[in-house]
Amino acid sequence: MATKAATKDQQSKEGAFSIDKAIERDSATLSGQLQILFEKLFSPDAKKVLRRFSSKEAAKLLGITDSYVRHIASQEDAVTSERTLGGRLTFSLEEINTIRQIRGRTKPTYLPGRREGDHLQIIAVTNFKGGSGKTTTAIHLAQYLALRGYRVLAVDLDPQASMSAMLGYQPEFDVGDNETLYGAIRYDGERRAVREVVRQTYFPGLDLIPGNLELHEFEHDTPHALATRSVADTDMFFMRVGNALTGLQEHYDVVVIDCPPTLGFLTLSALCAATSVLITVHPQMLDIASMNQFLAMTSNLLSVVREAGGSLEYDWMRYLITRYEPNDGPQAQIVAFLRSLFDERVLTSMMVKSTAVSDAGLSKQTIYEAGRETIHRQTYDRAVEAMDGVNGEVEALIQKSWGRT
Repeated sequence: MATKAATKDQQSKEGAFSIDKAIERDSATLSGQLQILFEKLFSPDAKKVLRRFSSKEAAKLLGITDSYVRHIASQEDAVTSERTLGGRLTFSLEEINTIRQIRGRTKPTYLPGRREGDHLQIIAVTNFKGGSGKTTTAIHLAQYLALRGYRVLAVDLDPQASMSAMLGYQPEFDVGDNETLYGAIRYDGERRAVREVVRQTYFPGLDLIPGNLELHEFEHDTPHALATRSVADTDMFFMRVGNALTGLQEHYDVVVIDCPPTLGFLTLSALCAATSVLITVHPQMLDIASMNQFLAMTSNLLSVVREAGGSLEYDWMRYLITRYEPNDGPQAQIVAFLRSLFDERVLTSMMVKSTAVSDAGLSKQTIYEAGRETIHRQTYDRAVEAMDGVNGEVEALIQKSWGRT
């Protein structure tokens, strides 16, 4: 009774209100405050810049010794570098890539990207349930591959656009109308060439097609397009993402798609465009039950797509355990359960839950962008080791799909 009375009292204080208007006001208020906060962290004219790497870090990225990196820097005029106040040699990613190209002249296998006859790798990172580490996985994978010399395109298909924000583009302020992938897959006369929505990032070797709330329009437009389409239509909704990316295939080795956390037309089109699929899994029973529903629904919908002529041939599909806590017994049991069911389709490495990743995220950075000196070193090293383990397995699958060992 007391609860009901309190509720009535609260309603009388607030009065009747329109929820759509209330949400609109709250959204505007929050958006304005976020912009103020963002401008405090980064001045309006500031651009994200990738940090420099020590010679030891450069050696690790290149797969050679620290002494050999310093030797090349001293002998090759094309290789520039800088020294810190303490006298330590540092390299930008562009300078590291110059060394990679020099090494590739005498040993072509040293260059990891596509060669003649290799197909573009399109990796869809997906999960039906939010909070599974999907976007964190996609961003770190894209950056890892760029650090290792691949030409990478990140595609943000999530209307929340967290990937875009992490890569330097605020969806509310930096991404306008028709500047997402929606602009290249829409059904009307405003459709534009996909190359026009690609943006460079501060991360050498990594480009971005940003996202924002505009992506929702594809979900609204597709039912009408299906109802009015002609029998001769060869550009069905599930072909649109793949057809758009075809126009970019000569410019990239790998495309990493951050899918929406819903099973809509956009996700289905991304899955049909993909050559590989990475499904993130948080090892909690509720998440596993949710994933089961996701798999069942996806299977049913993709069967319809296959019957309509969609291509669903993949190089590989893997489950990635995310936000894993090594000392959590129930999580360990769930991981063992999944491995017993899916065997090698569960990646051996797991994305460990780490304060280093969340601490880096406070300043809109990934673990690869944050310097070792900015976070507790042991925590940082463990996080990087876990992330490298996951991404290294994915890289091996990419290489295998190209017929390399």
